[in-house]
Amino acid sequence: MSFTTRPELRGTFGAVSSTHWLASSVGMSMLEKGHTAFDAAVAAGFVLQVVEPHLNGPGGEVPIIVTPAGAAEPIVISGQGPSPAKATVRYFKDLGLDIIPGTGLLPACIPGAFGAWLTLLRDYGTAELEDVLSPAIYYAQTGHPLVPRIANTIASMRDLFETHWPSSAELYLPNGRAPETGRLFRNLQIAALYQRIVDHAKSGSNREARINAALDFWYRGPVAERIEVFCAEEEVWDVSGRRHKGLITGDDMARYEPSIERPFSVTYGDCEVFKCGPWSQGPALLQMLQILTGTDIADLDPMGADFIHLVVETAKLALADRDAWYGDSSDVPLQTLLSKDYADTRRALIASTASMELRPGSPDGRNANLPPLRPVGTIPQPGLGSGEPTVTRKASLPNDWQGEPSLTREGAQRGDTVQVSAVDRWGNMVSATPSGGWFQSSPVIPGLGFSLTTRGQMFWLEEGLNSSLAPSKRPRTTLTPSMVYRDGVPYMAFGTPGGDQQEQWQLIMLLRHIHGGMNLQEAIDAPSFHTDQLPSSFWPREISFGAVTVESRFSDAVRADLEGRGHKLTIGDAWSEGRLAAVAREMDGDVQLIKAGANPRGVQGYAVAR
Repeated sequence: MSFTTRPELRGTFGAVSSTHWLASSVGMSMLEKGHTAFDAAVAAGFVLQVVEPHLNGPGGEVPIIVTPAGAAEPIVISGQGPSPAKATVRYFKDLGLDIIPGTGLLPACIPGAFGAWLTLLRDYGTAELEDVLSPAIYYAQTGHPLVPRIANTIASMRDLFETHWPSSAELYLPNGRAPETGRLFRNLQIAALYQRIVDHAKSGSNREARINAALDFWYRGPVAERIEVFCAEEEVWDVSGRRHKGLITGDDMARYEPSIERPFSVTYGDCEVFKCGPWSQGPALLQMLQILTGTDIADLDPMGADFIHLVVETAKLALADRDAWYGDSSDVPLQTLLSKDYADTRRALIASTASMELRPGSPDGRNANLPPLRPVGTIPQPGLGSGEPTVTRKASLPNDWQGEPSLTREGAQRGDTVQVSAVDRWGNMVSATPSGGWFQSSPVIPGLGFSLTTRGQMFWLEEGLNSSLAPSKRPRTTLTPSMVYRDGVPYMAFGTPGGDQQEQWQLIMLLRHIHGGMNLQEAIDAPSFHTDQLPSSFWPREISFGAVTVESRFSDAVRADLEGRGHKLTIGDAWSEGRLAAVAREMDGDVQLIKAGANPRGVQGYAVAR
């Protein structure tokens, strides 16, 4: 075993791994009380909204992959809310826009996280609503110690909050000052809101009725009403340089329900890997595995240039298909995209040198329709970062740098995502990737204490794409939890923040675990990389041809080799690529062995297991 930043945790009772130690501890406390991995994930998810508000919030979204013990396959709960009914391409074009802003109220979609978490709790959990909300209420009311990134982000947003978003200034600049790292920060509005929901739901005659009462309070009651009024009355400054109102109505909220779906999967050796549908970027990982099946990836040094080159070129092909074909549409030719024959045609395109083209395929003989390609640095940007990927580049770094952490070239940090994975003593497993509702992307709604998701920026305003904007449609999200069965039995649940990099970092970890013999923690700790040769899913939707970012821990020889193949290399910080969280289970004789690992990057992710 090589050196790791912390051990791969092993036990027999249960494990929770997340992007914040408080959420992981709360999840384990649920297991200790006799509840399931599903209850643990819900409680951890609500705590993550409080302790990582720059990365997710109550007004965000969450896709969840659920595996009940003994299930033949997982279930997907889609907590990705759709666009408002008023959201049309014509509406945005009439505003003089050719791209959806990444901030403000215009890109707001229906906040699906609350509905998805409570659907998981109601249909698969055992805990009461009060059980899973109490920890979040506690940390919102008594405070949680601010990690440096939150404090730095608030400080960077001060001018915007004070000038344009006064409700955000009221909450995040108490007494007119940015809060300090390590000091306790409170969100009394969220504490009061969640306590009000708990009190309202207590009148329910049974557990299911109490959870449904909370859902009604959110989607057909006071929360929906407040969101409708805010969107209708407030004109909010955004990155277009102008003020706009939101489009969400009470009817949009009332009609929303998380969808329950079957996952998609491919077989890779003795593993079957499950992902959400093409309304996410999840199938891209499955396409990558199909392409790699016909290569010598298993024999390559997982730290070597050959490995990096092959993974990068594979990712370019799968992600080109993502941008040409994926979306919340029945028109996605996914059966063909995931087929072995199609993978053969795609694999044949991989050369010994780096491709500088975006090359989607032609499934079923169809011609690909690509969104407009906007090379990095060619789009005027009025002054505010907007969306995921982890955090963007410092002004002193190259235009295509996407490591973490840093400021955008506009001077403001961008939001990202969180992750929670859990397994219990009965073998229930869950992976969830919450995001959205970043306080730096949309103003706080007074009285609710949270911001709305700006996920609508992922729609295109060009007609004819499966990811083109349309009313009541889910944006093609980057959020993509993963589940793996091995030899027909549930084995691993994992995921990561990181926007367009999520599938890349998950693939690298999975390959190193399967082929490189690395345990979960070793595979997470190992130096990583990603390509930016893709149209960014976030405003201003730029692409950087040939760009590959590698952590500085890769050797000079590996870097020189990659540059010799034509890759345009950026050297990121030593610990900057990914924030993976994973749990796994296998049998050791007749006893279940549980394993867990968590990412050290960012100095806040932890796993708990026993």
